[in-house]
Amino acid sequence: MAPHLLITGATGFIGGRVAAAAASAEEPARVRLLARRPPTDPAESAGSGVETVLGDLRDPDSLRRACEGTDVLIHCASAIGGDAEQARAVNDEGTRALVAAAVAAGVTRIVSLSTASVHGRGPFRAAAPGTLPLAPGSATSRTRAAGERHVLEAGGTVLRPHLVYGTGDRQLIPGVVRLLAALPAPLDGGASLHSLIDVDSLAGALLGAALSSATEPGPYYVQHPEPVPVGALLAAAEDLLTHRTGKSRGAAVDIAAARALLADVPFAQHHLDMLATDHWFADDRPWRELGCDPGPGFAVDFADHLPWYRGLLGGS
Repeated sequence: MAPHLLITGATGFIGGRVAAAAASAEEPARVRLLARRPPTDPAESAGSGVETVLGDLRDPDSLRRACEGTDVLIHCASAIGGDAEQARAVNDEGTRALVAAAVAAGVTRIVSLSTASVHGRGPFRAAAPGTLPLAPGSATSRTRAAGERHVLEAGGTVLRPHLVYGTGDRQLIPGVVRLLAALPAPLDGGASLHSLIDVDSLAGALLGAALSSATEPGPYYVQHPEPVPVGALLAAAEDLLTHRTGKSRGAAVDIAAARALLADVPFAQHHLDMLATDHWFADDRPWRELGCDPGPGFAVDFADHLPWYRGLLGGS
C-alpha cells in the first residue's frame, strides 16, 4: 500500500515543491497537506488526489487531526524573520506539538527541513556531519535548532541546506541584489566558497528521505556536491541588477570598502559577513545512499530560473 504523507508548509517556497513532487511521483503516495487557509482552487486540489486539511502549528488540536491515519511526516513549515515570539511559537513549540501528534498517531518516519545556519557564522570548509556545534546567531536560527531537537529526540531525520535558490525564492537572490543595489559598483566578494542547492533538488531530497528505506535518523547536510565560489553568486545577482536598470557599473569594490559604505545598513552587514566567509558543507549521503539527484549545479540550474527572477525583480 502506498504510504500516506503529511506535508507541512506546502504553500511555502520549499514545501510547495515537495508537495508537487509527491503528487507527481512515479510511485504514487497518498498526500495530505496541512495549511492555515483553504486552497485557492479546491476543485483543482481534489482532482489531483491531494487532500488539504486546515490547521496551524500553534493549534495542537488541529495537528492531532492532521496526523491521524498518516505514515510519514515531512515538516517544511517555519517562521523566518519576524519577531522572536512568533519564531518560538512556530519553530520550537509548534514543532514540539507536531512531533508529539505524529508519534501519538503512529507515524513511522519524520523528516524535517532545517537550516545549516543552526551552526552560526563560519568559516566552514568541507564541514562534515557531526563536526560542528550548534551556535545559532538569530531568533530564527535558535528556534529552528530547538525544533530540530524535538525531531531528533523522536528518532527523526533533519535536512540542513545552506543557501537555496530557484523559482519562488524571495530571500537569497533578491537579498543579494538588494545589497548590490545599495553599492555604487559591483562587489568583489573575495574567494569564499558556499554550499547552494536549487529548490527542486532540495524538494527531491526531502521526499527521498521520507520514502527511502536507507534514510537514517539524525541530521544531513543537503547541498550540491560542488561548492559555489562567491564570485559566481555575485555575478549572477549583478547581472539581474544591471538587467533591471539597463546600466553597467564600474570597477568592483571589495568587502572592506562595502562594509564602510554600508556601515549604517544592518541587513547589508549581515549579508557581507556571510558572503565573505566560507560556508561549505560536505555530505554526499543524500545523493549516494538515498537515490536523490543533486542536479547539474548552480551554473546550469540558475539559468533555468532566470525568467522568474527577472519577473520578480523587474526588467524585461
